[in-house]
Amino acid sequence: MSINWFPGHMHKAGKDIQQILPTIDLVIEVLDARIPFSSENPLLASLRGDKPCIKILNKCDLADPEYTNQWQHHLESNKQIKTLALNHQQPEQFKSILTLCHKLMPGRHQAGKQIKAMIVGIPNVGKSTLINILAGRRIAKTGNEPAITKMQQRIQLPDDIVLFDTPGMLWPKLTTQHVGYRLAISGAIKDTAIDHSEIALYAAEYFLNAYPKHLKHRFELDILPGSAVELLETLGSHRGCLTAKGRIDLDKVSKILLLEYRSAKIGTLSLELPEMVDRELSEQALIDQKKAEKKAQRRKRNRSVQQTESQ
Repeated sequence: MSINWFPGHMHKAGKDIQQILPTIDLVIEVLDARIPFSSENPLLASLRGDKPCIKILNKCDLADPEYTNQWQHHLESNKQIKTLALNHQQPEQFKSILTLCHKLMPGRHQAGKQIKAMIVGIPNVGKSTLINILAGRRIAKTGNEPAITKMQQRIQLPDDIVLFDTPGMLWPKLTTQHVGYRLAISGAIKDTAIDHSEIALYAAEYFLNAYPKHLKHRFELDILPGSAVELLETLGSHRGCLTAKGRIDLDKVSKILLLEYRSAKIGTLSLELPEMVDRELSEQALIDQKKAEKKAQRRKRNRSVQQTESQ
C-alpha cells in the first residue's frame, strides 16, 4: 500500500524550516510516543546537523510504558539528544522543557541572550497543545484533525526563550511501508486519505501478535481468531456491523478498531520497538538494492538495443 498525503503547505513548511534553522540554537521535536520512529522526520536530522535536540515523546499515556523506556534509552544514545515523555493529562510536566532548554544551552541566560528554539512535529501529534501550555495562553489552534497549523509563528516564552513554531509536516517519501501504516493507525494522516479496512487489517495482525491479552479483555473473547480478517469479522459480528444483506461491514468495524486504539480503550499499546525498526530498515535496504539492480539492468539492455539499432 502506498500512502501519499503531502499537502502544498507541508512542502512550504519544509523550505521554511531549512531557511530558519541556521539561526536556531536548538530544536524541539514532538514525537508520538506510540511510534517514535515513524513520527520522526528523517529530513530534520540531516538539516539540524549538530544542534542540540529535545525529543518529546508525547501522548505517553497512550503508549506502552516499557516500549517508551526502550525508545528513550535508544534515542539518548546520541549525545546531542535528550528526551522527555509527556502527556496532556499532566500539563505541569511540560514546564520541564524550559528547564532542559537552559541545560542544553548553558551560560546563555547569564549572558542575557535569548534561546532561540524551533518546534517541529508531524500532524496531530499534540504540538499546538504543548505550545499553549508553555506559553500559558491559547496561541496555537488545536483539534483532532491533522494539519491545522499552516503558518510559521514566533512565540515569546518565559525564561528568555523564543519559540519558532512550524506547521505539522510529513515528508514526500516514507522510509518503509510500515511507517505509512503506523502513521495512519495513529491518526497522523487524514482518514479521507486512507483505506480504513487495509489499515485496520495491518493493525489487527500486529495486535494479535503483540497484545493478544488486550484484545481478549477489551472485546470479551475467550479464544482469539487466527488471522486479522477473522478478528475483524468476529468484532463486526459482536458489534453489529452488518450490511443490509447480513454481511460484515468491513469499513464500519475497521473504523471502530482504529477509534478504540486511538482512544486507548484497547489499552496503552505501542506500535514499534527499536529492534523492530532496525529489521524493517534492513529489509527495505535489500528491496531498494534489488530495485536499483533491476533498473541498472534495464538501462544496460536499452543501451545495447540502441547501439545495435544504430549499427
